[in-house]
Amino acid sequence: MKKPTRVNHPPTVELPAGNHAVAAPIYQTVKFEFDTVADTEAFLRGERPGFLYTRASNPTTRQLEQLLAELQGRDDCLVTASGVGAIAQTLLALTRQGDHVVCFVETYNPTRYLIRRLLGRFGVTHTMLGIEDLAGVERELAARPTRLVFFESPTNPITRIADVAALTQLARTAGALTVMDNTFAGFHQHGEYDVDVFVHSLTKYASGAGDVMGGAAIARSELIRGMRTDFSALGGVLDPHAAYLILRGLKTYFVRYQAQCASAAQIAQLLAAHPAVARVHYPGLATHPQHALAARQMRDFGSIVSFDLKDGEAAGRRFADALELFALAASLGSTESLVVTPAMMGGHELDAARQRMSGISAGTIRLSIGLEDPEDLLADVARALEAAHS
Repeated sequence: MKKPTRVNHPPTVELPAGNHAVAAPIYQTVKFEFDTVADTEAFLRGERPGFLYTRASNPTTRQLEQLLAELQGRDDCLVTASGVGAIAQTLLALTRQGDHVVCFVETYNPTRYLIRRLLGRFGVTHTMLGIEDLAGVERELAARPTRLVFFESPTNPITRIADVAALTQLARTAGALTVMDNTFAGFHQHGEYDVDVFVHSLTKYASGAGDVMGGAAIARSELIRGMRTDFSALGGVLDPHAAYLILRGLKTYFVRYQAQCASAAQIAQLLAAHPAVARVHYPGLATHPQHALAARQMRDFGSIVSFDLKDGEAAGRRFADALELFALAASLGSTESLVVTPAMMGGHELDAARQRMSGISAGTIRLSIGLEDPEDLLADVARALEAAHS
């Protein structure tokens, strides 16, 4: 074999029987092959397992899918190149022209866009309610056939809590599927409820380091089977190296999440006691209007603390500018702490009534608590509050 040929067909190295890599290898390849045409055809007919093309499946991404499904308490999973990709592909796979979707004002801004604008262009209608309006959900489901009820809990950014048991029961009775964005709560929460599809941004707590993007749709196997072809055809596949980085991040998921929640609780208490703060939106506080519901549904209350400053937008700007340890950046769930101001939260497309319903005011601030020392974070927030109050 001449050298130009050899560099394209290098020697193979296979581990001997009984010898295993501690960290699984990255299958950084687009293509896979079988030894014979007959084996290839058998795979295409679904008569033998294997891999052919990474856009459809890959051993590294498949390992991630199986782990996420187990963590969330479901049979199967599809991973995508971003969290919004998982939402978009789930919505496109599960709806058709003439369907109706129930969604909520307290929903991630890109999700609202996808339901209202993208699906709307293809003849899918929607009704947007408040997440606590269970009577309105019941009326809407009784008034017309509904394909999906799409919700999140805790909501972004005001951390309102959906009554998961009630929403899923109402949807099931009406013959609608439920899709829950479970990113804030994490993979270890809400799995016991009758949710049909969980979607997550893997960019957040799964990765943990803020250096890789990904998304996931997690559901029972029959739903995933029906969605798989659409996901593959839409092409928003997660790269194997990104899947490897997320798998690596998940090794520390539980210790990170719990440490971040513990720090978030301390910061929420500090904020609640400060005269510059009108209210704190953290479900772990007894003063949160849905604390009892959150305590029934959740093991941990999350690392997101939102609050309203009494002096509005100007105070919010002073607060954010005075912080030293919080990056003024989007996203959440990573090891570094982050701060977001109202201008960064979206919602500008909502009418005045729905903006009020969303709960975001001119003085609303969202903090994502990282893994810095809690005392340092508390001191930083306290200094910024004094600057906001001046």
